[in-house]
Parts: sequence; structure tokens; C-alpha cells
Amino acid sequence: MAALRPTEPIEAIELRDGRVRLVERLFSDAESERWFNALRDQTRWRQEEIRIFGRKRRQPRLTAWHGDAGATYCYSGLRLRPEPWTADLAAIKARIEAVSETRFNSVLLNYYRDGGDSMGWHSDDEPELGDNPLIGSVSLGAARRLRMQHKADPSLQMAWNLPGGSYFEMGGALQRHWRHCVPKVVSKEGVGPRINLTFRLIKPEATPSR
Repeated sequence: MAALRPTEPIEAIELRDGRVRLVERLFSDAESERWFNALRDQTRWRQEEIRIFGRKRRQPRLTAWHGDAGATYCYSGLRLRPEPWTADLAAIKARIEAVSETRFNSVLLNYYRDGGDSMGWHSDDEPELGDNPLIGSVSLGAARRLRMQHKADPSLQMAWNLPGGSYFEMGGALQRHWRHCVPKVVSKEGVGPRINLTFRLIKPEATPSR
């Protein structure tokens, strides 16, 4: 059985108004490939229609939401009720809970099919996540660039290329003071597909009723 601890050290980075931690190789190449293929083929992917600045448009990626019963998540005009945990998602969750030393009850899956798929600037600051939520992010497949920008000081920016098998954790007050995105890749040639899983702890009592 694979060890629960990463084979590479945890890189802790203190930021102004927040913190991140990175493990570039939490999962082996074989594990990453197996889980990527399983999630790609077995997940009930959807391309949701969201509301941005009052206008509806389809998300430029595919998504799915899984978690404990009652872990409903609302964002951008969507109200997501969780699909049950699969064996693969539960196994990944157990591994990152051992590293983060926290508990997660839900996960948002994002499938970036190529370099044209992306995620716009946003913060994970919905009420049901509570104050100072811990977000645990797992990357499988091709590496993609994650950008971060401070809300009060846009000149303060950070960026990471997150490879397959990596674990990236956002904590502290980061979601209140920073926003992040996964931009499109200008040259799509050679950009393979990527699945990103962001694990969260939903507080059902704080979920909006509508």
C-alpha cells in the first residue's frame, strides 16, 4: 500500500493575507494516470450555464460535484447538489486529508479538455465555505498555470505551474484577499487534458436556501 505522506517535501509559502502549501509530487505517475483515466471516463461531466455580470454563458470547461449528502454548493447562479463519493474520489480524499490534517466533505471536479478551456478570476468565498476556508487542490494530467492576484493591490501577483500528481492548498484569509484563475493557453498545441479536484468543507447550515 502506498504511503500516505508525500515523497517530496511540503513547500509552505506565507503570503500577505493568506498562505499556500504545495507538494509537487503527492501521487506517483502511475496513480495519477490511473485516476485521471478513471475520472475522465466514469464521471458524469456537465457544461453548466452560469451567470456573469447578469449574462448567462456556458462554462469553458466541464464540471462535476460530489460529496456527502447535504453538501450543496451555490456559486454564479448555480445550485449544485452532490453526487455520491466514488471509490476513486474517496481514496484521493483520504490521501490529501492525511497531508492537510483536515476533513473535507465535498469536491468540485474541473475537466480542462485542452488549452482553450479555462477558469476566470474568482475567489472561493461563498457563505457555505465559512470564514477562511481551506481548499485542497489536486491536479491530474497535463500541467496548467494557476495565477493569483491580491484584490487590494493588483500589482501583487503569484503564479505556479501545477503538474499532474501535485497538491496545492489555499488557506488562512487568502480567499478574502486574493483571487485566482486558470487562464487559456494562447498556443493550444501540445496542451493535453487536465482534471483538477478542489476539495472543500461545506457547512450546510450556511448554504443559501435559494
